[in-house]
Amino acid sequence: MSVAEIYAMIKERALYTFRAQDPVSVLRGELRSHSLGIDFPTASSKKYFVYDESCRKFRVFEECKEHIKSAANEQSSLRTVRKLHHEYVEAFRQKILRQLKNLNPYEFEKFCMNLLVVYGFSNLSVTQKSKDGGIDGFGKLKIGLAHMSVAFQCKRWNVGSVGRKEIDAFRGAIQGEYEQGIFFTTSSFTKEAMSCSIKHGAVPIILIDGKMIVDFMIEKQFGIEYENLPIYINALDQVLS
Repeated sequence: MSVAEIYAMIKERALYTFRAQDPVSVLRGELRSHSLGIDFPTASSKKYFVYDESCRKFRVFEECKEHIKSAANEQSSLRTVRKLHHEYVEAFRQKILRQLKNLNPYEFEKFCMNLLVVYGFSNLSVTQKSKDGGIDGFGKLKIGLAHMSVAFQCKRWNVGSVGRKEIDAFRGAIQGEYEQGIFFTTSSFTKEAMSCSIKHGAVPIILIDGKMIVDFMIEKQFGIEYENLPIYINALDQVLS
């Protein structure tokens, strides 16, 4: 039956009372949500119908086994594509993180400095090793009409997590001269480090671990290129009904 025919029968048999301004559109959306072969993010996992493009009507499972088989294969293929995409993205993220861990300390400091530039920081410099005083670099971040002085520290670690000791030492190095600190690491932070990053009356320290660095790279397409591969989903029923 077509959407209009289904709606008319529902009304005739008083099966449901529609209170929407456009009940036919609501019904169409529900039918599509529960139809095999029509898949979208908010579609239901429970499928009761198949949309027959040849006659522009919805059919129940028992009346169209061949259609069900075809639609099921299409849905299975879509799930496979999504699964492969998820696996690819996870493998890609791990590869990027391994590359970051293989940078030498100076390269990692330059990388972090350039990443901050992408996020709007200015006047950034990497400190000379002989004069860093526990600070790897510094710069400015514009907040309204003023500029905040910011220092950053970079730990390119392959194993272990950055603990509270490192955070306290960094805070002590920037206290009184900078309004904010940013601590980068290719590893992770302990719970103690995270709990002391923001303290009342002390310079706040923003913690950025390896996973977050990769997130930022993907978000800003920093050091990353991408190819747009569209996934097409059948919605012919929307324009023909």
